Amino acid sequence: MLAAFLVDLAVGDPSWLPHPVVLIGKLIDRLEKLLRRIFHRPAGLRLAGVLLALTVVSAAWAATAFLLWLAGLVHPWLAVVLNVWLISTTMATRSLASAARAVLQPLTAGDLCLARQRVGWIVGRDTAAMDAADVTRATVETVAENIVDGFVSPLFFALLGGAPLAMAYRAVNTLDSMVGYRNERFRDLGWFSARLDDAANFLSARWTALCLLAAAWLSGRRTGEAWRAVRRDAPAHPSPNSGWPEAAMAGALGVRLGGLNYYGGRAQMRAYMGEPHLHLQPDHVRQAVDMMYLAAALAVLSGMLAARLAGAVF
Repeated sequence: MLAAFLVDLAVGDPSWLPHPVVLIGKLIDRLEKLLRRIFHRPAGLRLAGVLLALTVVSAAWAATAFLLWLAGLVHPWLAVVLNVWLISTTMATRSLASAARAVLQPLTAGDLCLARQRVGWIVGRDTAAMDAADVTRATVETVAENIVDGFVSPLFFALLGGAPLAMAYRAVNTLDSMVGYRNERFRDLGWFSARLDDAANFLSARWTALCLLAAAWLSGRRTGEAWRAVRRDAPAHPSPNSGWPEAAMAGALGVRLGGLNYYGGRAQMRAYMGEPHLHLQPDHVRQAVDMMYLAAALAVLSGMLAARLAGAVF
């Protein structure tokens, strides 16, 4: 786990290496087209959604396990190295930090147009009319939310079942990002993927909140405010999981997240997370990235400790 974390911090996702998520995405795309040719009515598409998710997740697990088995036949250490690398590909701390800093750079320089463009790369909401505070809020929310599916959940499943289970989780997350929407096109086909992603992240989201609380305490931030925000605000978020890290981050930084967003020109009000003790400033993006790194390190340490304790007991 520690080695995979360090690999992710050191190299991230180099473009010259094939990334497993790209292959998973291609599989999802092809299976979706195939299933839509077979199933047409809502009930059939809902069944197709179950078949799609189970097939993709099983294929991701089986392919990873097979590669590790082949590597083990060559040499045990090759299997170890491959296991570490595959787990690191399911983590995205470096990539997430880079994306946030790409927004921070023009935001700090006063280039709001470029900041809007770059934040549009990492959020699904409309960005054309955002002011600097809106861009900052969107970036901080994205950093907080993606600590879960970009690091803690892959770590959690890797601890339970190594690279195969971590890759199976990444397949679940990719399914949700590609078909897990409530719009007309994906409401029936993507329902199971969305529910599966919620279930897969349930424990990790709460573990992430605890790590953020510990990170707030270690970094001298507002630990008490973060705890109050988690208890009061996290359940009000429309997602069963996203509110936990967002509320913890908001409380720790002393800002208020959530509020009015626009999606395809339609207004949507999100529950507020935290209290506005401070006005949102570009530097809060930097602070959120620092909190992410510290929370990720704490997740690794606490995960390793839990694994050792479990090994001693069982």
